[in-house]
Amino acid sequence: MEENRRRGPGEPEYELADTGIFAENRYFSVVAEYAKAGSDDLLVRLTARNHGPDAAVIHLLPTIWFRNTWTWGCVSEGCHAKPNIYRRSDSLLGISHETLGEYELWFGPGPDGKQPPVLFTENETNLQRLYGVANASAFVKDGFHVFVVEGRAEAVNPEMRGTKAAPLYVLRLASGERQQVRLRLAGGKVTGDESNVGLILRKRCLNASRRPMTFTKGFCRDHLTAEARNVARQAYAGLLWTKQFYHYIVRDWLDGDPDMPVPPANRRHGRNTEWTHLHSRDILSVPDKWEYPWFAAWDLAFHMLPFARIDSHFAKEQLVLLLREWYLHPNGQIPAYEFAFGDVNPPVHAWAVWRVYKICAPAGARDRDFLERCFQKLVLNFTWWVNRKDSDGRNLFSGGFLGLDNIGVFDRSKPLPTGGSLQQADGTAWMAFYCLTMMAMAMELVHDGDRLRVAYGDMASKFFEHFVQICDAMNTLGGNGLWDEEDGLGRWESSGTPEQFPERTIVACRTNKMERN
Repeated sequence: MEENRRRGPGEPEYELADTGIFAENRYFSVVAEYAKAGSDDLLVRLTARNHGPDAAVIHLLPTIWFRNTWTWGCVSEGCHAKPNIYRRSDSLLGISHETLGEYELWFGPGPDGKQPPVLFTENETNLQRLYGVANASAFVKDGFHVFVVEGRAEAVNPEMRGTKAAPLYVLRLASGERQQVRLRLAGGKVTGDESNVGLILRKRCLNASRRPMTFTKGFCRDHLTAEARNVARQAYAGLLWTKQFYHYIVRDWLDGDPDMPVPPANRRHGRNTEWTHLHSRDILSVPDKWEYPWFAAWDLAFHMLPFARIDSHFAKEQLVLLLREWYLHPNGQIPAYEFAFGDVNPPVHAWAVWRVYKICAPAGARDRDFLERCFQKLVLNFTWWVNRKDSDGRNLFSGGFLGLDNIGVFDRSKPLPTGGSLQQADGTAWMAFYCLTMMAMAMELVHDGDRLRVAYGDMASKFFEHFVQICDAMNTLGGNGLWDEEDGLGRWESSGTPEQFPERTIVACRTNKMERN
């Protein structure tokens, strides 16, 4: 940090590797592997390796903890009693929660054959360290650090109970040596011992690594090479891994927690204040659990196409979920992403529904209930687009992340810095695409066995006519339409004055003929 403060803008950033801390490979790596023996039975294997030239010691603390809701007085969690983790035996921790029930964590011996000691503390903020305010408990969430790094035994609970616990493995590794520890978390009672934990892990590794056909059979094309199948296997596995519990209740966030200070008044006028109906307590597919672990509707929609090949039930459930009344705004808008639900993403949800409908089953065996269920809600979303994003009623649309969204010189979701408004080639094209997708759905739903459902025929006609009107608007705006053949660019048109903004501004994205077609 000090070196970077000294460096000027013409010098590169001083990185960790520049310090010499990794010289001679003097570092450890720790690989965590997870496998399931059942729906509530999780196996863990941790492998530590010393990459350096000399023997060295590493302290390994696989940690289990409860999310802290008791400090807030949070009632939406469905839990009023403080949960508990406690020492049950030399190799078992008991875990108790009012709504989750009873669990056990088994932890194996260290490489020396001895059971490690277990540290306990509370998963509560160290208010004394951060704010100079007395802590409610003598044991706080950074107690393990204080115990291991500072050697202060009083930082952990000698009664061996708390809301955060970790067996402490102190491993001495020779140069290049690897050592492993194993754990098992199960609902109810942990069955078996270290031997069958290792056996189940070996079976799962065999299924995943030595028999990739077991995983890819049914959704990988027969002509793929072994290398291509391995890439597909890893990609699908990564997709499965990128699911997480997402919990955000907007009304609770605005009101603040019952036992905590009242939130600042400006929160009532800030982000997501128009989304008080949104109540998310679900498993969602997020963009990337490592880098982008937040809700984003159009990323989720794209994810569902590959998901449809490996878990069709989950794919359909996710698309239905975002159209339910605790996500979809009463005005018909689909929430965009965590930090601004009211922003606008390309309307890809209908296309994702249509593609998942076809991918999940062959013609004649497809889930028409799923398609019809989504179609009804998507009509509400389409109407929102027409009413909110076609400001002049000319079938020209604008606003939000609708094209190459990361290269804009200004935020299209907000008023223009120069005044006026935009009609965008990309936004309008998305709506033409939306029309065609909804028309295809309606035509599919017209026929229900031998019965002709006239209402869906009317809807198909409606979306076809709307598509024609959008195409006409795109081709006739300003006499030349929204495409500049000479420059190969889509246009924006501004309704501001020439002094405020050029009458016709070209979008800063060039495309080739194939993409145009």
